[in-house]
Amino acid sequence: MTAEISNDPWSTLDDILGLQAADPVDEGIGELAVYGRCSTEDNQDPETSRGWQFGNARKFVEPLGGRIVAEYFDIGQSRSVPWERRTEASRLLAELKNPRRTWNALVVGEGTRCWFGNQFSLIAPRFAAYGVELWVPELGGRFDPRNPSHKMLMSVLGGMSESERQHVQARVRAAMDAQVLNEGRHQGGRAPYGYVVVDGGPHPNPRKAAEGFRLRVLAIDEPAAEVVRRIFAEYLDGKGDRAIANGLNLDGIPCPSARRPEQNRHRLADGWQGSTTRSILENPRYTGYAIFGRWAKHETLLNPDDVGAGHVVRFRRAAPDRIVRSRQPAHPKIVSVEDFTQAQLMRRSRAAGGLRGIAKLERERPAAKHTYLLKGLVRCDICARRMQGAVIRKGIYYRCIARTMAPGSPVLADHPKTVNLREDVVIPPLNAWLCQVFDLDNRDETVAAMVGAQPGGSGTGRETVEKRLKAAEARLRRHQAAIEAGVDPAALVDAMNLAQAERQAAREELENLPESAMIDAAEVYAMLDSLGDVERALNSRNPDRITQVYRDLGLQVLYDNKKEAVVVTASPRVDNVCVRGGT
Repeated sequence: MTAEISNDPWSTLDDILGLQAADPVDEGIGELAVYGRCSTEDNQDPETSRGWQFGNARKFVEPLGGRIVAEYFDIGQSRSVPWERRTEASRLLAELKNPRRTWNALVVGEGTRCWFGNQFSLIAPRFAAYGVELWVPELGGRFDPRNPSHKMLMSVLGGMSESERQHVQARVRAAMDAQVLNEGRHQGGRAPYGYVVVDGGPHPNPRKAAEGFRLRVLAIDEPAAEVVRRIFAEYLDGKGDRAIANGLNLDGIPCPSARRPEQNRHRLADGWQGSTTRSILENPRYTGYAIFGRWAKHETLLNPDDVGAGHVVRFRRAAPDRIVRSRQPAHPKIVSVEDFTQAQLMRRSRAAGGLRGIAKLERERPAAKHTYLLKGLVRCDICARRMQGAVIRKGIYYRCIARTMAPGSPVLADHPKTVNLREDVVIPPLNAWLCQVFDLDNRDETVAAMVGAQPGGSGTGRETVEKRLKAAEARLRRHQAAIEAGVDPAALVDAMNLAQAERQAAREELENLPESAMIDAAEVYAMLDSLGDVERALNSRNPDRITQVYRDLGLQVLYDNKKEAVVVTASPRVDNVCVRGGT
């Protein structure tokens, strides 16, 4: 008996217990979800990219018994964007929390397209926490979080993906620089005001020419070019940016966004502005030479305290060494090089001269001979613009003039030609009210009113952030609906990236929104003590002292022309906390 047990003890024990050992059955991987991504960097249509990525995933898992039951595919998303800010990837991450999901594993068609830098190390633990396996073709199988070789390989793949993107960017930029430098080629984008993009013949690349691509060049749009010449001529004659813009508006000349709305959908078409003339005066392409790289994309951290949140793209002026100019004229000139250079020298002189140089150049700014006690504090109730100080018949007024507004503005319907507010009508009752409010006998009532005027919480700020979040989500839904309706996804890449960045920023701001700081009566008493004798300061003959009191009190004056009433709001501050009250 002992011999029989020693030969096969487990078989003997199974017979005694009545157990029958079963051979393990391999049912395969089971049901999986698949994820892919296609961006504008891929230079191929989304359907083709989706097809080959999901095809690779099926070839990888189907021999192992895997069945793909859910698909997630991001279109127009750069690999540098974190998963939480990608539309489909964020939906996939949210589905991890769904206990009724039909899949328990995820496969990708190509790992370098899905993960960038250290993204995999941030994503993999979340899948492991919900019991979801990751199948990566570059690993040849399932990712094992306990295998240090797997972790090292995925880290290398992330670095390769980041390096590949940087090399592609560098090669493309170098090629475009060479094309501009040697050939003066137009590199796309909106044509400057005064030019139009026309057909320039077959594309110089034989392969692209065979596919029907055409070269695009700039040609003069003569009516707009005349406006450009007028802008430079008036500037060289001494007018400033805003003076030129006002003259163009008075003459009824359409602004760039009104003349060509199809390429300026992001503009309001509300008339010429000082910034519009400034951009024309500073654009060297009007000299006939091709200029490339004046503005460049810069990736900045969305949240410096959370590097994992990724970057957002912002356009900034490029450094001078990054700007390229063609060796020869590339298109017809509108302004001579001499006139353009003279205009730039005048702009530098104006910037170096400060306000005196600005006044000299504008020729519309008189030297300040009068002190405006409410300078910068008075606004028009109709248009919400600051009212400008002026002297009329030896009296000081604050004026809001309708002709300085852009033509077509909806506010013009209710705005008089001129809204005037006389200073000596406002100052006496204003000072009397302030002396009464901050009088020592009324200090207790003032403190109680100021403490009670504080908002009860951060509701106002939270409501504003929530509105921004809803607006960003609404824009994303509209863009997605447009893609489903047949709009080219490449045309919506920048708009979708911007909307996603705004949505993520609003979400993080909501999560980290602090509660409003409430101050007590003791802090208000301390603030009033720091103001000193308000009545004595207001009754002094020193205008600088009076204006300083107004600014310490945070005065804001709103003039209602229809009611001929002035609403004054005082916003004193204590340790950067604002307490509002007013009449």
